[in-house]
Amino acid sequence: MLRLTVETPTGAVTLSEEDGAITGLDWGGAFSDTSPLLAEASRQLDEYFDGSRTEFDLPLRVDGSDFQRRVCDAIAAIPFGETRTYGDLARELGVPAQAIGQGCGGNPIPILIPCHRVLGSAGLGGFSGRGGVETKVWLLKHEGAAGLLI
Repeated sequence: MLRLTVETPTGAVTLSEEDGAITGLDWGGAFSDTSPLLAEASRQLDEYFDGSRTEFDLPLRVDGSDFQRRVCDAIAAIPFGETRTYGDLARELGVPAQAIGQGCGGNPIPILIPCHRVLGSAGLGGFSGRGGVETKVWLLKHEGAAGLLI
């Protein structure tokens, strides 16, 4: 596994690459591996945070159950600047909303798979990244999706 730590407005994040795909994004770390894919992922994150990118074009692989992959696929389909509720995704996948919450919490590649775009029916819901809900709010504001909440 290769890892590269990059600075972002939400703190340092470490990208993980295995077998030609990004498999993780975690807050913190101090890794300096290099590869063409990690360099491209770092560039795309920079563009996302500077406001010039609204979609990521990277090979991603979610290591987990079929259900976890289905949840992550549904999350990845939410466009930049838009949100869905846990209930919306639950209806789409035919599962309880609580299961969607667990799937969001198990997302191994936050930001790139934008679980911050999934909200509770009566509030923000949680966020498993560093900074918790404050980071979620920052990301939603950055995308112009926070107006209805804040």
